[in-house]
Amino acid sequence: MLAKRIIPCLDIKDGRTVKGTNFVNLRDAGDPVELAANYAKQGADELVFLDITATVERRKTLAELVKRVAHTINIPFTVGGGIKTVEDVSVLLNNGADKISINTAAFQNPQVITDIANTAGSQCVVLAIDTRQEEDGEWYVYLHGGRTKTNAKCFDWAKKAVDLGAGEILLTSMNHDGTKAGFALDITQQFSDALPIPIIASGGGGTMQHFADVFLKAHADAALAASVFHFKEIEIPALKTFLAKQNIAVRL
Repeated sequence: MLAKRIIPCLDIKDGRTVKGTNFVNLRDAGDPVELAANYAKQGADELVFLDITATVERRKTLAELVKRVAHTINIPFTVGGGIKTVEDVSVLLNNGADKISINTAAFQNPQVITDIANTAGSQCVVLAIDTRQEEDGEWYVYLHGGRTKTNAKCFDWAKKAVDLGAGEILLTSMNHDGTKAGFALDITQQFSDALPIPIIASGGGGTMQHFADVFLKAHADAALAASVFHFKEIEIPALKTFLAKQNIAVRL
């Protein structure tokens, strides 16, 4: 049985790690390279870096950061934020990233998923989906860091992306993000049970039991969180011990 993965997420703004609630009210959470080294030591399985201010001018800065991280840690890490082309992907992979995360650009130009998969392999393509459950009960896709609503239902988009070559999905519930009230179990379970690729649950992890629930009830392959790790509300070694006691396969 494949071990379930614990993935700290570092949102990067102007070279610093930041954290907000429901995608707003950002506060500083530290130096990304130091945090990355610390998480690798603690037993994180992977890391995700999302450059939330990604612009063309900052691409070079991001590549430099990726290079520094790659020299510091020995676990896989994914980088996202403003990636639009195969060339963008090549720069990040050549500087040491293991995978890339693509969101808005993939929705606006789905062919880019196939182009990246053909060039770097599907395992390299993490499709990030920011989704919000609306009053009609449906989950819709949001773009531009959660600022732009689309009329697309997130499960339909996910199915299409899998067919195009996405190798993994990072599913973030905007309703739950930063609330620490638990992951979105229903939509996560739908994705996990119906799609043939790994699903990373994101948004809402606040207690160790929340992580157990997303693995046991929603069948997620990995759980991602930010502030509970950054501000040491949950320590990764303790979390993994807790999960192992519930017969959840984790890498200790």
